[in-house]
Amino acid sequence: MLTKINGAPIAVNCDLMQHIEETPDTVITLSNGNKVVVKESLEEVIGRIVGYRRRLSGLIDAEYERRYGTE
Repeated sequence: MLTKINGAPIAVNCDLMQHIEETPDTVITLSNGNKVVVKESLEEVIGRIVGYRRRLSGLIDAEYERRYGTE
């Protein structure tokens, strides 16, 4: 979850992000060419992506262990 420049919350699919730049606003360009301007800094956006992927990886690992156990 991020915050649009007008203060509205927005969920952005990080798998569709092509690049992120600060101009000084943080502009996220998606793979379809659409751009989203957000309040969060470049560093904060990257931190949220990393945190999301870590949580997702943990969920996958937990599901695998639930189904198949550990060796």
